[in-house]
Amino acid sequence: MIGFIGLSHLGLNYSLATAARGFDVLAYDADPALTARCSAGEFPIEEPGFAELFAQHRGRIRYSSAAAELSACDLVFYSLDVRTNERNESDLGPLSALVDATAPHLAGGSVAVVLSQVAPGYMRNLCRRLRSRSAAAFYYQVETLIFGRAVERAMEPERFIVGAADPAVALPPQLNRWHEAFGCPVLVMRFESAELAKIAINCFLVSSVATTNTLAELCERIGADWEEIAPALRLDKRIGPHAYLGPGLGIAGGNLERDLVTVQALAAQHGTDAAVVAAWQSNSRYRRDWALRQVHAHVLSQNPKPRLAFWGLAYKQDTHSVKNSPAVALAESLGAFEKIAYDPQVKSLSRCVPNLSIAASALDACTNADALIIMTPWREFRGVDPAILRRALRGDVIIDPFRLLDRTACVASGFAPHQLGC
Repeated sequence: MIGFIGLSHLGLNYSLATAARGFDVLAYDADPALTARCSAGEFPIEEPGFAELFAQHRGRIRYSSAAAELSACDLVFYSLDVRTNERNESDLGPLSALVDATAPHLAGGSVAVVLSQVAPGYMRNLCRRLRSRSAAAFYYQVETLIFGRAVERAMEPERFIVGAADPAVALPPQLNRWHEAFGCPVLVMRFESAELAKIAINCFLVSSVATTNTLAELCERIGADWEEIAPALRLDKRIGPHAYLGPGLGIAGGNLERDLVTVQALAAQHGTDAAVVAAWQSNSRYRRDWALRQVHAHVLSQNPKPRLAFWGLAYKQDTHSVKNSPAVALAESLGAFEKIAYDPQVKSLSRCVPNLSIAASALDACTNADALIIMTPWREFRGVDPAILRRALRGDVIIDPFRLLDRTACVASGFAPHQLGC
């Protein structure tokens, strides 16, 4: 039996994917109310395909709040999401407390794998601390889930990156069996390399985001079109067909920011240069305010008291998270003005945003609005007929950074669309 310890977003998705791959799974969390809800098929997350996958494989997964039951598992994964504070720094306290509380229950000869994202040095120190308190052998594995695509990423991983105290020693058979069930490459390296590998992946992603956004803004100023340029980059072998080349509103959420903060802290501690990270952060903050600049230029300059329709509050599509959301930041910056927002998953905000109300539908948000601002690229917004919007909107301004609406159709319907990269 395979155990998962900690049932936040990470644990819920990986435990279900493991059951779907044919293993019997014990999913543990110290909160009995949470495990009871999960047992009843009521989950605190929303991910495309999750409910359907659970319905197919619920017979292989059992949820429990009894730590003693972990002794029946020969392989366990620590799968608690690591939260970040307002400075985007990781709070590893809950993870360490969870390990301390459950490690004594693990059986001799069992294997424990930490899936939670940790900073370089954490695993080596953890192994030293647990040497006399746990009979399990500890490893680290990089998780690469993406909000909105977590089921897909858990079921069809690109590769597994495994950290070990000594990478020259073969991985234990129970961990190998789990890896083989997913059929992807396995990279084994020392703890510190694996811990830094996730950060390295995200840093390269951030560099693509910053480069794309910088050049897309130039397109807007000189009459070029980024959508014409991107295919040339995808055909360059040094960049590739899967490069992140979609203009956006900077980096949001929490994980990318966390890794940038971690690199800066490590650089300061060890005397290395990380000025490029500060440049990425500055670029992201500037890019996040693109929509605010458009509102000032095309709406507030003409109408001192506009009614603004927002489509999207989540920081990205297919998630209910608003952490570091450009949409929420924009709504707060426009605090003095009436705003009506619609988001398929975000039905309320935990903090008060002045003059913001929530609409029941996308069209309801547009009724008698002077401008439509599309801040999250939800699929249901793509391809909406501008002619229908024309009947709902009072004004003619559409701020559409992600190019969800057809530009030609918008112009034909009497709108002035403002989009990134053109």
